[in-house]
Amino acid sequence: MPVDQERSRLAFQRLNRQLTKLARKPVPESVHKFRTYGRRVEAFLVELISEPTRNDKKLLKLLSRLRKKAGRVRDLDVQIVSLRNLKIPSEADRKAQLLRTLAEERSQREKKLGKAFDPETIGELRKRLKRAASNAEIPENTDPLGLAMRQLAQLGRNHAPLTEKTLHQYRIVGKRARYLAELAGKNSEAERFVEQLKRMQDVLGDWHDWLKLTQRAEGLFGGVQDSALVAALRNVTGAKFRQGVDVLTETRAALAVKKHVATEAAASRKPPAPPGAQPEAAA
Repeated sequence: MPVDQERSRLAFQRLNRQLTKLARKPVPESVHKFRTYGRRVEAFLVELISEPTRNDKKLLKLLSRLRKKAGRVRDLDVQIVSLRNLKIPSEADRKAQLLRTLAEERSQREKKLGKAFDPETIGELRKRLKRAASNAEIPENTDPLGLAMRQLAQLGRNHAPLTEKTLHQYRIVGKRARYLAELAGKNSEAERFVEQLKRMQDVLGDWHDWLKLTQRAEGLFGGVQDSALVAALRNVTGAKFRQGVDVLTETRAALAVKKHVATEAAASRKPPAPPGAQPEAAA
């Protein structure tokens, strides 16, 4: 199915709108939206443009640098909210200490992010976004849904037990696959696939956020034998990991079914052999 040109334009426009908000004040919502729209633009340029221009390459490099800075702020925002919601009266002091540590780092990261989005950088980013959106040439017969499915299928070839490393790989690849599939537009198959990836992305992202928070607490307070807070965080992270394994198993099974159906459909479209034709002998 072809690329939805309107959706691809919207990604560029929405990213452009977030620049002013981030330069003014990098609040959690603006940071999150910048990263999300930035990833959409990156997926478009990397996966759908066969011959990226010099402008495209510089835009991708600039986006990657800024998105990583924004990502560090966003990670702290999520960790702070998660920790605040964790009920553990027995170690209220350590919880408060960890919250202060995260808040102080968040403040420092916010200042660095604000400096990164200086007027000169924003001006360059806007100029390159406009140029990339105007000059984008997508090859004919490009199928964003097919590309997205193939990216996940490549990961699914490994049938080894699911580990933290595997979940992390699916978390990263799943984001780009989702943004690609969204460019297929209002197509029922694409929409079902996107919803599937959204669920996987939410569950795996939640697990990863708790994992990072747990590792931060371990760095301050030691292992589970040293801190009830660390033990509680480990328990939550373990539960999130098991949930991630379940949703990933479901996603891989659904993809296998889709691949089987697509293979059968392709086989049914093959023209019949002419009368009297003999099958080729095996070598």
